[in-house]
Amino acid sequence: MNKQNIHHIPSEGLRGLRENAAADGLSGFLVFLLALPLSLGIARASDFPAIMGLITAMIGGLFVSIFAGSRLTIKGPAAGLIVIVAGAVAEFGHGDIGLGWQLTLGAIAVAGLLQVLFGFLRLGTLVDFFPLSAVHGMLAAIGIIIVSKQLHILLGVNPIDVHGKPLVEPFALIGALPDTFQHIKPKAALIGMVSLLIVLLWPRVKHPVLRRIPSPLVVLAIAIPMALALPPGPGQLVHFDHNLADTLQINIRFDGISEPWVFTKYVIMFALVGSLESLLTVKATDMLDPWQRKSDANRDLAAVGVGNILASVLGGLPMISEVARSSANVANGARTRWANFFHGVFLLLFLLLDLQFNDLIPTPALAAMLIGVGLKLASPREFGAVARIGLEQLFIFCVTIIITLATDLLLGIAAGVLLKLALSLVFGTPWQTLFRAHVKVNGRHVSVAGAAVFSNWLGIRKQLARFASHESVVLDLKHCNVVDHTVIENLHHLHREFELAGGNLQIEGMEVFRPVSRSHHEHTARNRHKQQRIDFKTLKNLWNNE
Repeated sequence: MNKQNIHHIPSEGLRGLRENAAADGLSGFLVFLLALPLSLGIARASDFPAIMGLITAMIGGLFVSIFAGSRLTIKGPAAGLIVIVAGAVAEFGHGDIGLGWQLTLGAIAVAGLLQVLFGFLRLGTLVDFFPLSAVHGMLAAIGIIIVSKQLHILLGVNPIDVHGKPLVEPFALIGALPDTFQHIKPKAALIGMVSLLIVLLWPRVKHPVLRRIPSPLVVLAIAIPMALALPPGPGQLVHFDHNLADTLQINIRFDGISEPWVFTKYVIMFALVGSLESLLTVKATDMLDPWQRKSDANRDLAAVGVGNILASVLGGLPMISEVARSSANVANGARTRWANFFHGVFLLLFLLLDLQFNDLIPTPALAAMLIGVGLKLASPREFGAVARIGLEQLFIFCVTIIITLATDLLLGIAAGVLLKLALSLVFGTPWQTLFRAHVKVNGRHVSVAGAAVFSNWLGIRKQLARFASHESVVLDLKHCNVVDHTVIENLHHLHREFELAGGNLQIEGMEVFRPVSRSHHEHTARNRHKQQRIDFKTLKNLWNNE
């Protein structure tokens, strides 16, 4: 898009509604068609009542969209939080899913309060602290966990342990697959396999009209008639126990705080992982925005926190800015936040009629949709993409996955961060600069000494943020020993931001570095040869004498 079009930014508020109602209404409807089955599937996979996925999506559209700091993201339940929600239900409930659901709501509410606090403290930029390989490893682990659980559901089996409790641990779920293959429910499995084929093959459809139809809608259009013709059996159909009026009541309980470690663990995971996923989605959606508008990450985080508090009070799942629905919103031609609002309106209309859809939607079809999401997160191409950047990045990626699968998301991302810190030191980062960026600003010339790595990037970014994007700025890195992958990729995005605004971010000094691995990818981490590295005291003296 040329600069002239970029400056014709769609209006906000009621004027924006009047001007863009047609485009935003159509996009909101198409996103609703995508969100409907996914929200039901995410709720069931999280051991929440199915209708609660729709409650969260509706709140994200009708209420959070009005206050959010991003214009084109869609708020709602996300597959990336299934692992945490289902784990919380299991640990709080001790076998009683209903009790576990209500106690989990208390942890979601407190996490929502933390997200509001994060927003007011302007901690939205902390998303840049986490190394990208560890973040991608966390998302890949989530994908593997989703697939490991939903494969059983796809085949009509609900895996349980020897005590009759549902299996939730990834390795246990993978280990139970041979037993599941021996107890396949043929009708449910047929519906599930046909649905999975649609999920995998529909994106390859080339017809310009057909490809605009969301694959989940195609799945429902085929799976519902199949379920009517071949009833898959007890427990294989989505059942709505209440209508909307009965559902909107207080279900939340806070006596889960009597288990302080469990309660604290899940509050931190909901707040940390939910915020991280949400902020990454906002960042990605801004890059897709045809008008290149920049979101207010802190305001958006606070709005999501308020949405989580409201959703938890009404029994709903935690929400984030969801990447698949947000990408679809942009692709469908959305112009303003009203598209998210319209998607909430259509969900409300569906909720008013939900009992009419009782026992029509087969759960194996929902499992197929979630497996599609999981396969995208944990695709072999993700492993290949990380490996091309550098073998050390693949190492961080894989360690994060393994620790997450063996323990939980919190320890997994912590392991990835700690490993990245250790590798930063090995590659030559002076310990004095590991967390504190040494930056000197002289006019429009910004110099960094010691290292530019993920853990001190916030300090570098703060100094660069002093300049407007339409200015010309020079960033000099020749006094560093190391420039890591996360910083290089962030600088790539920042350079694009300056360029789109008519400015220029010129990066100098990269010629003194070489890749830390054999990769020639443009985002590969770089450092000086060992014999060329300079101790921090010498670097600082050189830096100060210029």
